[in-house]
Amino acid sequence: VQLQASGGGLVQAGGSLRLSCAASGRNPGFYNMGWFRQAPGKEREYVGVLRWNGGNTDYADAVKGRFAVSRDLAKNTVYLQMNSLKPEDTGVYYCAAARTGWPPRKPYDYDYWGQGTQVTVSP
Repeated sequence: VQLQASGGGLVQAGGSLRLSCAASGRNPGFYNMGWFRQAPGKEREYVGVLRWNGGNTDYADAVKGRFAVSRDLAKNTVYLQMNSLKPEDTGVYYCAAARTGWPPRKPYDYDYWGQGTQVTVSP
């Protein structure tokens, strides 16, 4: 499975941004699709995940109520809608695919990773 993340940029605090993750390869629809982020000097941090059947989501406490993961099966694309952004949301955002386990909240739970996309939230 190949993953391509996009949609990052610079936004003011309180604003919104939507990231996309285009999946290709063998049966990308059968993977739990997650998002992580990494700020400079910090470890990669779990953001949220959508179950492969679209029936469940799980989020980190830091983003619960502000971020939402969704997908468009026809486009093989997963989205991360980010609202009410804060400066502490700044970082490189990565999408990833996990074959098993629920909810997969650790980087080692994931089998495939996309390249990151930079999100910068100004005060």
